[in-house]
Amino acid sequence: MKPSVRLALCSLLLAALLPGAFAGPLLDAIRERREHRRQQAAEAREGPSGSEELEGAGTEGKAKIALPAGARALTDLSYGSDAAQKLDVYIPAKAKDAPILFMVHGGAWMVGDKAASKVVLNKVGHWLPKGYIVASPNYRMSRSPKVMDQVDDVARALAFVQGKAAEWGGDGSRVLVMGHSAGAHLVSMIASDRGLAAAHGARPWLGTVSLDSAAFDIVDIMKTKHYRFYDRVFGSDRGFWEQASPFHRLSAAPAPMLLVCSTKRSDSCPQAKAYAAKATGFGGKVSVLPVDMTHGDVNGKLGEPGEYTAQVEAFMRGLGLP
Repeated sequence: MKPSVRLALCSLLLAALLPGAFAGPLLDAIRERREHRRQQAAEAREGPSGSEELEGAGTEGKAKIALPAGARALTDLSYGSDAAQKLDVYIPAKAKDAPILFMVHGGAWMVGDKAASKVVLNKVGHWLPKGYIVASPNYRMSRSPKVMDQVDDVARALAFVQGKAAEWGGDGSRVLVMGHSAGAHLVSMIASDRGLAAAHGARPWLGTVSLDSAAFDIVDIMKTKHYRFYDRVFGSDRGFWEQASPFHRLSAAPAPMLLVCSTKRSDSCPQAKAYAAKATGFGGKVSVLPVDMTHGDVNGKLGEPGEYTAQVEAFMRGLGLP
């Protein structure tokens, strides 16, 4: 059976089996993976797009944006020895001491891609003209993912970006770390325990934006009703749940964080609020932004004109970013 057919059947089966509030992250990841494969097949038939364009395929079909004149994209840069340890970087024209948006994709810790439309399309289209460098890493994934290896990959990728920043015309100290879904969990891990990033050479960054994680307290998740795929990802060992839990890793005030959560899900905002309360108790500046959007739109619509993007940018300005 072709991979695209398998993915379509999985989507239908999950839609039938999972209630609405519990169908978001994995279905979104499968749909985005399917659309990304369609895009790759189209490019194989028609030839790759020009260097001045960024293409992406969302659930409503292929979309493309033109990069600003003089901007450039560096793709598949290796930050480690594994084939999956690669990242893409989008650099504005005449960049000098540019701030950096470091964006980590989601996908249930098992699927997803750095070049997926919802990951980069609107973010590059919005922040590149504002003078930002945008970096998007992949990380090691499998059907039996090793979450702590993925945390290490994100830390390594961040250190790589900071180390290369000056070469690209960027400022490695003016970094905003962002992630969606599983990627939001991974960036929340390094935000909660800075030692995880420092161990790989990453320097402090200005702040972190978590886009609809719903996975701050892994112990609480695993003890209550949860997506079945969480069992594959986090297993049955409570000690590992604590090790892989941003909530349990948190022992001091983190750098400022904005936790965006979808009110269309029953699990996301309560997790975000509990984490924010603990961080605030340590003196941290952590705020929760509930939005009436689907799990996928929390990611894909960021960068589009409107109140949602404006609210995220208000947080960014509070960090001293443009």
